[in-house]
Amino acid sequence: MTLNNGTVVSPGPTAGAARTPGYAATLAAACGAVFVAQVANALPASLNGLFQEDLHTHGSQLTWITAAFMIAVVCFEFTFGVLGDLFGRRRLVVAGTALVAVGSTVAALAPTVQVLWIGAGLNGLGAGAMFPGSLTAITALSRGMRQRAHAVALWSGFLSAGAAVSPLVGGMFAKIGSWRGSFWVLVGLALVSMVLTMVLATESKAPQSRRFDVSGQITFAVGLVLVLFGAVEGPESGWGTLPVMLSFALGVCFLAGFVVVELGADSPIFDLKLFRNRAFTVSSAAAVIGMLAFLGACFATSMWMGPVQHQDPMRVGILFLLLQGPAFVLIPVVSRLLHQVAPAWLLTSGFVLMAAGCLLFTRLDVNDPGLGAFIAPALLIGIGFALSISSVTAVALNSVPPNLAGMASATTNMLRDLGFVLGPVVVGAVALSNAGSTFATNLSGAGLPTAQRAAAREIAATDGPLAVNSLPPTAPGSAAHGLALDALGSGFSTAYLVCGVAAAVAAALTAFGMIGLHPHGGAGHEVTGHEDSPEPVAGTARP
Repeated sequence: MTLNNGTVVSPGPTAGAARTPGYAATLAAACGAVFVAQVANALPASLNGLFQEDLHTHGSQLTWITAAFMIAVVCFEFTFGVLGDLFGRRRLVVAGTALVAVGSTVAALAPTVQVLWIGAGLNGLGAGAMFPGSLTAITALSRGMRQRAHAVALWSGFLSAGAAVSPLVGGMFAKIGSWRGSFWVLVGLALVSMVLTMVLATESKAPQSRRFDVSGQITFAVGLVLVLFGAVEGPESGWGTLPVMLSFALGVCFLAGFVVVELGADSPIFDLKLFRNRAFTVSSAAAVIGMLAFLGACFATSMWMGPVQHQDPMRVGILFLLLQGPAFVLIPVVSRLLHQVAPAWLLTSGFVLMAAGCLLFTRLDVNDPGLGAFIAPALLIGIGFALSISSVTAVALNSVPPNLAGMASATTNMLRDLGFVLGPVVVGAVALSNAGSTFATNLSGAGLPTAQRAAAREIAATDGPLAVNSLPPTAPGSAAHGLALDALGSGFSTAYLVCGVAAAVAAALTAFGMIGLHPHGGAGHEVTGHEDSPEPVAGTARP
């Protein structure tokens, strides 16, 4: 059995063996922990409009709220797995939950968006510890593949439930008070989860052969942050400005150094030799591109309904039930399909549905606040995500021999989360760049009073069309509100198109990249590409 942090655990006793003492209590604590971690992840989705109004943010600043969380998860995903094995999974989850409580407190008290970034980053660090720690804690106590599969399915269900419910909870508390109240609720949930983990969970460790790759961790984290900084700031600061160009150049250098370090490391956090396997390479590329499409579409939707249309956060939360809910509702269906259909075909089908939903989103009218046009594309994307999220790891794990399954699982999880990081960054860059250029062009030809046009041009040059779109009716430059709204609609429609193309590329990769790799071991198993490879291993991934 392969765990989320890359640890390989022996199958243990047969499926009918008695449960380990503490199993049920540990399972309850782990499900609560992963629910809280995913609530912290998804909470800002329904609140972007309120952040923009209260903290007077512009486009890239909103992008950083989401990116700060996911960057922290991706950068330290491998290291947290090692920490749990060395010092105890229960301790790791408790520490992570405490970090979420601290980060949510910082966010609730944030006087500026910069402080909100810090809160989001702390939440990301905490969730990054809770994800692998909670999953490994329950799988370490499970006996037999059936019991382990049930535990992981339940864990995944609570994770999906957190993603679906969080925006709705955020919208509800924001409606009756302030967005800050949503984070105070998260503080309370984190404290309850921390107590439950300390009281209920059984400690487990696996320190054998677990070592830190300090050089790899540093070069990867610094390189990734620098490249993403350039991508986020480029649309508003200018792609040719010195800070943006330097961040790209230094980021690429650090990432190149990461590759060199990993090739020579005795215990690499990212085993590049796995990419000699074509099936693994294809599934890994599809994971990054496909998850970019999914979270990019989610971020574009939260921005469209929030800072662009200024809709009620509750309406945003309801829509996110359609985007995230199917991953929870369809767990039994997808689990059954994975045993009957080759995961590569499920993966392709999921990406095709996501592409269709994203392309339908490009037809939205930014002047229409109704939810009807959102329903079909949101459901298509949600169902596509439900089919692809578990399949992507199954394809990757079934493409390598069992002795490499642990590293394959950890690598696939990291690459999938990298796609989650890139989604908001790419969408923000595409949408805001396009909106900025469209607004500047349309403003020049608009018959607005000179003073209004000059004020709008100055505001857009500093903070982008989002700022013009949010001006009070009597403020200088507010006469350009309609132009800003249309420009933003054009920008985010283009971003939806990019997400649709990304999902289509991921579908094509899995459909055509697996040609010549024949099934091995029955339905639901994908071959390694080596005729004499051992029996493939099934795996379960974190959404």
